Amino acid sequence: MRFDEFQEFRQRQLSASSSLLDAAETNVYRALAPLRPEPPADTRTVYRCDLARAWLRRYELPEEWSRRAMVCRGVRHGLEVVFHRLRAEQARLWLPADVYPVYFELARAAGLAPASYPTLPAPVLPSSPADGRPEYLLLANPSKPLGRYLSDAECAAVVSWLGESPHRRVLIDSVYDLGAPFAAGTRRLLDTGRAILLHSVTKGWLWPRTFGVVLLGPEQSELAEAFRADPPTPAQLRLADRLLTEHGDAPRQVAAELAARADRLFDRLPDEVLGAIPTASRTSPGNYFFPVDIPAETLQREYGVLALPVGVFGESNWSGSILTSLAGTFGPTPAPESAPR
Repeated sequence: MRFDEFQEFRQRQLSASSSLLDAAETNVYRALAPLRPEPPADTRTVYRCDLARAWLRRYELPEEWSRRAMVCRGVRHGLEVVFHRLRAEQARLWLPADVYPVYFELARAAGLAPASYPTLPAPVLPSSPADGRPEYLLLANPSKPLGRYLSDAECAAVVSWLGESPHRRVLIDSVYDLGAPFAAGTRRLLDTGRAILLHSVTKGWLWPRTFGVVLLGPEQSELAEAFRADPPTPAQLRLADRLLTEHGDAPRQVAAELAARADRLFDRLPDEVLGAIPTASRTSPGNYFFPVDIPAETLQREYGVLALPVGVFGESNWSGSILTSLAGTFGPTPAPESAPR
């Protein structure tokens, strides 16, 4: 079932049963709208180099990497630029099959024919031998809908995969990482010198398709030129500057609200359902996707819980489903109105 088909199905089910627990909302911007910072009103000039350095400082990365920190309009834009370069290199691309269908749309639009690997119920890296071509593996850390960061063993497996060929690189989508610095696994992969990191203000500041940074490897001058030729607008740069300098605490606030919503979801779930969510997903900071090893049909029929079928995220042979904590029922309780005097 595609995402748009599921949304229609979800609305029909919720309209038909007021007792159904809605654990299938996915729009974080609507759910957390009060936390989104306002855009600036001024029209001053903001320079990309200053934003790159500010971003590096925030995430405790070496400031001398500023020439490798490419300012862009978000992860989607960053992937568009990277994928077109991969097409020119005739590179092989591996995408997670069950994370984000847009990965495949962007890759195919760039003329690539991506291969895939599963992440549910746990990531299984490609095992095909290197063939001498440039080869790139895209992963998300943390990953959704897996709902957690890569484990130490999984990071070690990625490092081993990179070590099998000097032509291999890893692309890290870190958009769901609300912490600073980035997760230890992400930093470990950056230390290999064979990683491209993609990040944006999409989740932490709730501003999609606005501003991001693609941190390139040391020897990718062609990609750097492609990013420099396709910058964000001046208004987007001003917004990014305000988010990084005046609203640096926004990701922490978002993570705290998501943690509170997750607790409210867990309080409403039957014990059997809660117990079927992996501990790593339940305890991952800022997470709002929770895989559960129970089919969506069973959750609705036997427990009165509306979940996302895993097929919404892409192709998967896993029989489980995904719960989210974004529906209004898990939001803050409105303060009572004062009695009239």
